[in-house]
Amino acid sequence: MKITLRPVRESDDPFLLELYASTRAAEMALVPWTAEQKDAFVRMQFAGQKTGYAKEYPDAQHSLICLDDEPVGRVYLSRSENCFHILDITMATAQRGNGIGTIVLREILQDADQAGRPTSIYVDSFSPSQRLFERLGFQVVSVKEFSVLLERRPSPST
Repeated sequence: MKITLRPVRESDDPFLLELYASTRAAEMALVPWTAEQKDAFVRMQFAGQKTGYAKEYPDAQHSLICLDDEPVGRVYLSRSENCFHILDITMATAQRGNGIGTIVLREILQDADQAGRPTSIYVDSFSPSQRLFERLGFQVVSVKEFSVLLERRPSPST
């Protein structure tokens, strides 16, 4: 099993849209919309997220997570002077729980440790991923409505 990251390209948008839609599937199952309305909503939200990340974090790295050269997820990371901020990490449904995200996160944390910077991420309060981040040493910094800010302080060098 070879896990690599590569920069996102415009040609990756169909995969990224499908990946994004998978994160909204449970929510979409609850609304009484037609399939076309759901698709239009998800496409609009995906475009909005893409634009928002580009505006708010213009220097962030947008990478595809690949397993044996096949895309299985995405990770968007902003490395500032003060903090490594994970904008998003999402795995394809079939790959969730297989440890790939943990491997990618550990590499980010190792880089942050070497730089002496904390790492942060916002997660939904109802997201099961919060347990993963807590296992990796993240702690709750703040909670606002359904959004939880998690942060991991850098580990001292050995």
